[in-house]
Amino acid sequence: MDLNCVTSVIALGKADALPDWQDGDAWLAGGTWLFSEPQPGLRRLIDVAGLGWPMHAISDDGLTVSATCTIAELDRLELPKDWIATPLVGQCCRALLGSFKIWNRATVGGNLCMALPAGPMIALTAALDGVCTILTPGGGDRFVSVCDFVLGPQRTALKPGEILRSISMPVAALRRRAAFRRISLSPNGRSGALVIGTLDAAGRFTLTVTAATRRPVRIAFEAPPVADAMQQRLAATIPGGDWYDDVHGAPDWRRHVTLLVAEEIRQELGR
Repeated sequence: MDLNCVTSVIALGKADALPDWQDGDAWLAGGTWLFSEPQPGLRRLIDVAGLGWPMHAISDDGLTVSATCTIAELDRLELPKDWIATPLVGQCCRALLGSFKIWNRATVGGNLCMALPAGPMIALTAALDGVCTILTPGGGDRFVSVCDFVLGPQRTALKPGEILRSISMPVAALRRRAAFRRISLSPNGRSGALVIGTLDAAGRFTLTVTAATRRPVRIAFEAPPVADAMQQRLAATIPGGDWYDDVHGAPDWRRHVTLLVAEEIRQELGR
């Protein structure tokens, strides 16, 4: 990062209120992306790591993860045995291909706020009905589903001065059967498609598509679909322009592999 443009860094403590937002401000948590490339428009960094937000909370209602929780802390978390969807946590953590240094600095909230299609924390929280708690500049808060929080590559529903506080996943989602598929162009490459399927006790089947699309896409069925019906819904729900295109995969390839792994998930959860 070009630090010559930054005139101040505010390190917040547990008792501090969030400062008034100014043009050129940026929230600083792990900083793994922020410090990875020039940020010429920044003038002030507001370090929220010292606010002392609890990293996570487990309750009868489900799991709440702080935006400042690191990937490493999330991966170490021990969750109730009847939350049978929780293998997704480790699978999505390992989908973030980085060194132990990155894992111990990168945060769950940072992964969501970057809003990159391949963000695995987006996949995890979207598949488990995640709801974002957003702190507003006036001291209030508002709630947005993860699927509505991520609007496109590096675009979120955050307004100036707002900050992501936490993500909550309900216990009903955590008790679903789940299946995970991830594919990339190379063994250690960025995700080209990351698809998660869930099945609840009533037979409702849901597919969540990320990495292959510009924003997370969820498709729900009241009962496990037949193959043709699922393929038709995927094609109708994700138009051609919504398939992502970058060096990690062309849109036609992403569409092709998404359909393949979605069928694998349908068969696995239909057993």
